[in-house]
This record gives sequence, structure tokens and C-alpha cells, in this order.
Amino acid sequence: MVLNYIWVFFFLIAFVVALIRFFALGDQEVFPNIVNSTFSSARVGFEVSLGLTGALTLWMGLMKIGEKAGAINFLSKIIGPFFSRLFPGIPKNHPALGQILLNFSANMLGLGNAATPLGLKAMQSMQDLNEEKEQASNAQIMFLVLNTAGLTLIPVSIMAIRAQQKAADPTDIFVPVLITTYCATMFGLLFVAIRQKINLFDKVLFSWLLGLTAFMAAIIWYFSSLPPEEKSRVSNAAGNIILFSIISAFILAGLLKKINVYEAFIEGAKEGFNTVIRIIPYLVGMLVGIAVFRACGAMEYLIQGITWCVVTMGFNADFTPSLPIAFMKPLSGSGTQGLTVELITQYGADSFVGRLSSIMYASADTTFYIVALYFGSVGIRRTRYAITAGLMADLGGIIAAIAVAYLFFH
Repeated sequence: MVLNYIWVFFFLIAFVVALIRFFALGDQEVFPNIVNSTFSSARVGFEVSLGLTGALTLWMGLMKIGEKAGAINFLSKIIGPFFSRLFPGIPKNHPALGQILLNFSANMLGLGNAATPLGLKAMQSMQDLNEEKEQASNAQIMFLVLNTAGLTLIPVSIMAIRAQQKAADPTDIFVPVLITTYCATMFGLLFVAIRQKINLFDKVLFSWLLGLTAFMAAIIWYFSSLPPEEKSRVSNAAGNIILFSIISAFILAGLLKKINVYEAFIEGAKEGFNTVIRIIPYLVGMLVGIAVFRACGAMEYLIQGITWCVVTMGFNADFTPSLPIAFMKPLSGSGTQGLTVELITQYGADSFVGRLSSIMYASADTTFYIVALYFGSVGIRRTRYAITAGLMADLGGIIAAIAVAYLFFH
């Protein structure tokens, strides 16, 4: 129901703004631009879905090997005490817990192509436990919100963009991104925990959160001590080594368990292909709505209004040119990347706006894309408060990004 209101909102706002621009401002191109955006975004939605086919078939095949070999259950037992309290609706030692861990790990390492199929597999496992198939369960909401928060240990993509744009030190946003993504994750987790009445002061849960905070602090300290040119190299190497180690471990476990590894892979790969077919309509519909909202100029007017308010209240408005990133991030990953490159090119990679835009780009994931992708893959129509919680995590990340940018670079 929430997705329905949001989708309709995009089109109605676009229509009203387009009428104003056409009749009041004489903008003859506004309606052609909007119509063209619907076709181009529909094509992008299909191409994105098609591009997921290979990754999904590969990783769901590998996940099936890990599942049959017992590797997923092994991971579930390790993190069971923590996740059983964070996801009380999932039974202890259930395979979904191991799949969630792998998804989070891939996201933190910046391995988006691997994280998506792992997340889809985890969502399907949680759907098997869901008694109301068209309504998101508590576990699915917590999982989705933690994904939208986008906790990242290795922000490889933005460092590559900054290097391409000739930043003096492409990695100087590394620590600010770590701090920002961690704040966004904690913000989202707290919001959902309060809604679901999860006791965060439980000894086991509190100890794990404290340990994760200490681990984050150690990562920040380690990478802060590295020379700039080493940070990207170490990040890339660590991510790829860990990823291939997981693949090798699954296959080795399968051999030790004496299962037919190749047949298990094929069985899981078929599930991946079927998942892609299911998500195409959801993804195309959401991307078209987002594209219409952008093409009508509503985003531009929103930023101008906020800038005027900030200046009128007497506050420093140096951050407002980066706000298009903040508003676009929940809507479109590719749109956010384009805006980031545009702002870095316009203001300079080492400017305040360039650095803040980089931090915002790397500090959260694409909420509406994730909702359409994950919930669409299992046929969930009633999202409950999932979108609200995801946007709250995004808001926490935006506030943290602005504060950290002022602290480090202003």
C-alpha cells in the first residue's frame, strides 16, 4: 500500500510541476522530457534486471552448495546468539541467519554484485517463515533497513570516482564514510528495534553491538595509519580474497560432505533465474516513477527551497549544493552516481561540496530500489513501516555526513 501511494505521488507531483512549467514558464520541453524519461528508465529497469541474471544464477548456485554442505548452518551457529535477538522471528541455527551474515559481509566489503543475490536468497528464506505472504515480517523489515543503511567498510567505488576526477588524495573520505555509514546503520537499527520492542540492553545483544563498535574503531585506526596509495590497494585485495575464500570454502565443504557439487550448483542457479523474472515488473515500475519525478524538475525546486530556508535562518548553507545527492540516493543508484560526478566536476574533487557529495554517495544504499528488488522478489505488497524506517536510516546518514564533513573538511 505504501509503495502505491509513493508511486502515485511521483506521477501527480510530476504532472502538476510540468503544467506550471509549461504554462507559466513556457517550457516547451518539459513534457517531452518526462515522456522520454519513462521509456529510458523502463529500459534501464529491464537492463538492470537482465544484468542481475548472471550474478544471481552464480551466487544462488554457490549458496545452494553451501546450504547442502552445511556451511550456511555453521555460520548460523556462530552468529546465532546475536542474530536470534536481532531477528527474533527466525529460529536459532536457521539457514537464513547465515545467508544474512554473508549478505552483510559482502555489503561491508563493497561487493555489491555478490551482496544482492545473497540478500535475495536470505529474503526468500525469511519468506518461507513468513505466515502472511503478502505482508513484510519483522525480520524482513529489519533486514531491509540494515541493507538500506549501507554499512560500508571499503568504499571502493567512490574512491575510484575521486581518483578519476584527479583528487589530491582520493582516500581522504575513507574515515568520514566509515563514521557516516555506521551512524546510519545504528540509526536504522534503533528505529526498528524500538518499533519491534527489541531489548537492545540484552547482555548478548549489547555485547555484540559494543564489539562491532570496537571493530569499526579498529578498522578506522588501521586505515588511517596507511599511506593514501595503500588504502585502495588493501581494500580491493581484502575484499576479493575474502570473497573467493568463501567460494572455495563452500566447494570444499561440499566435497567433504560428498555431495554432487555441480548438481547442487545447477539447482540453485535455476532459482536465481526464476527470481530475476519475478523482480522485473517491480523494478521497472519503481524506476519509471523516480525518473518522472526527476524529469519534471521537482527535485531542483526542492533544493532551491531548502537553500533559501537555511540562508534565511542565518545558518551556513555551504552544504546545500550537495543535497541533490541526499534526495536522489534513496531513489536511484545510477542517478546518484551521475549527480556525484557532476558535482565533483563542477566544484572540484577537493572542494567542500566535492568531499561532502562523495561521503553522501557512499553513506547509504538506494532505499526504493532495495524495497522494489527484495520485496518484489518474494511478492510482498504490504511493506508496513519498512520504507519509513529505511528513510529514517537515510536521514541519519545524511545528518551524519553533513556533520562529519564540517568536522573534517570545513
